[in-house]
Amino acid sequence: MVTTSLRKIITPCWKPSVQSEGENSSRGRDAGGRVDGLWWYKDSGEHINGEFSMAVIQANNTLEDQSQLESGPMSSIESGPQGTFVGIYDGHGGAEAARFINKHLFDNIKTIHGAEFTTENQEISQDVINKAFLATEEQFLSVVKKQWLSTPQLASVGSCCLVGIICGGLLYIANAGDSRAVLGRLEKEVNYVEAIQLSSEHNANLESVREELHILHPNDPQIVVLKHKVWRVKGIIQVIPYSLFIFVHLILLYGFVMSSALWTRWDSVSRSIGDAYLKNSEFNREPLLPKFRLPEPFDKPILKAEPCILVHKLYPEDRFLIFASDGLWEHLGNQEAVDIVHNCPRNGIARRLVKAALREAAKKREMRYSDLKNLDRGLRRHFHDDITVIVLFLDCHLISRSYYRGPTISIRGSEGVPADAKA
Repeated sequence: MVTTSLRKIITPCWKPSVQSEGENSSRGRDAGGRVDGLWWYKDSGEHINGEFSMAVIQANNTLEDQSQLESGPMSSIESGPQGTFVGIYDGHGGAEAARFINKHLFDNIKTIHGAEFTTENQEISQDVINKAFLATEEQFLSVVKKQWLSTPQLASVGSCCLVGIICGGLLYIANAGDSRAVLGRLEKEVNYVEAIQLSSEHNANLESVREELHILHPNDPQIVVLKHKVWRVKGIIQVIPYSLFIFVHLILLYGFVMSSALWTRWDSVSRSIGDAYLKNSEFNREPLLPKFRLPEPFDKPILKAEPCILVHKLYPEDRFLIFASDGLWEHLGNQEAVDIVHNCPRNGIARRLVKAALREAAKKREMRYSDLKNLDRGLRRHFHDDITVIVLFLDCHLISRSYYRGPTISIRGSEGVPADAKA
């Protein structure tokens, strides 16, 4: 609970609450989504394969989460397949990589598919998706190289990348990083909707990921390092700005329960797009700041950009999909999120999931949700991350119609959120 004394001391950090957070607010029906303080959301819309809901909440000083939903042509060829594309891009070190992916990845998929389109091979393929990831990576690293002398810190910026594509009755899930896609499947015998995780996460805290890193780097015993009971790739640490030390001290002094993550920002993902300084040793030197540079040279990329790809045939029992950055899954379990979607109205369901995560974040810090939601961006990051959620509802009568000419939609989540947005 926030004490009166503490509130007086840090009043400048508190901002007025956003107006009208009703779950079924009709404002979310705006064609391109709605901006409301630190929120961006589109409560309800239709894609070729059903309905959808999207929501984003900002926690960092600069919003590092980016996202998109595209429904319509999945190829640059006019006669190519139709489908729905979802992208969740969770940036780190800055927003530049996530924004770049948001602009280029889907176009790369359409272009590559168009170049490989034949009458025998009309559908999206794993190969097309993989090539699009690598093409986007190459394009971004090219930008880093061009701006190396003027903006060297761009070499330390990267992004996780989660993609879902529904096309021709198939669902493709491609992931590089620690965002997550979860399927809600109806078990008719027991009238229960089960949560099924579809994406493979690439986080050094998972033993399988550490084993993969050791196999890829057999001569580097420090490829993963345990620090403060958390596994980190190369043990990379960035200390938070000293200007926040007083705020942190006050919180600790007045009895908040805080994790070690409050004091530092680490990166433990093993796959990403960007992070050029961990991909090519030419960027692991001056003028890049010393806090990013590794002490020893390396001759092969430490991180990978290739995604893990799953192909799943959709069935009538597959009711909906939840795509979200790790900011949601830090506070909600898979089944908990699926239960919320199954038991609540569709309109505004993405925002409802985000708010459920925020309430859990407040509970962990022994504070009221009403106090947490009044914190300004930047300070909020020490309680929760940027959170992006896209929920796709699946209409079994539409998912197999890959050449159905339905509504064409292109939405970029968080578009229009000002850099100085306040809660």
